[in-house]
Amino acid sequence: MFDVDRRFLAKLEPVIRRVLIVDPNGHAARMLMDIMKGLGAREVVVEGENDAAMRMAEALEPGLIFTERSGDGLNGEALTKAIRRSHMACRQSPIIMITGEATAQTIIGARDAGVHEFLRKPFASADLYKRIENVAVKPRGWVEGIAYIGPDRRRFNSGEYKGPGKRKSDTAARGPAALAEAKDQAMRILAAALNQFDSDPMQATRAVKQQAVTLKEVAMKTADQSLQLAVGALEVSLASGPPTKATLAAPIGGLLALVHLEPSRKAG
Repeated sequence: MFDVDRRFLAKLEPVIRRVLIVDPNGHAARMLMDIMKGLGAREVVVEGENDAAMRMAEALEPGLIFTERSGDGLNGEALTKAIRRSHMACRQSPIIMITGEATAQTIIGARDAGVHEFLRKPFASADLYKRIENVAVKPRGWVEGIAYIGPDRRRFNSGEYKGPGKRKSDTAARGPAALAEAKDQAMRILAAALNQFDSDPMQATRAVKQQAVTLKEVAMKTADQSLQLAVGALEVSLASGPPTKATLAAPIGGLLALVHLEPSRKAG
């Protein structure tokens, strides 16, 4: 069992209070359940396939979800995507995929599905603990896009992933370059949301609202008055009633004009 002091366990507690384990292998699920209870989890529930896991996720509202990648009735990537696109309270909860299928393709597939962490079976206790620590005390930015919904993929923390976008710390996230990157990503997601609004209005609306928050923060931190005014116009539009492609076209167009990005430019 982990040798962790009480102060650190207190930091983990809000995330691991309720845990959902999705794994058709009963032995593996019980072992993980025992570990989580040893760390202080109050309620740990095990399910073995997608449909039951979705129902339990809605009922339990877990702060942490573990899923195997595949099994009878289970597709971990599809489960992750379904949770991310749902209205459930746990849609942004950390998801850790634990599987023996640890190829470059499966790791990247998990990342692109919206998984926070990836862990290869069999695993050492220290490796599992590191993944839990990452999601509990080192939160990652959330991307509310159209094609992708989940934690910032550029900070994918799997020890197996060696991609060029992997970051080692959050230090750069406070600098001008990171703010410019956040602004560019938000603008591209806005363009995609407007372009694809009619095909997925629910997710497009969520994406637009999240980008408004992001761009407002960027505008405040950079003292960009033009951006502040353009974001304000978008906020007014969002507050005026249920958004439509027609009502969003002008305020989003005004924002995209600041970076000369066409509304038809796909992203997100």
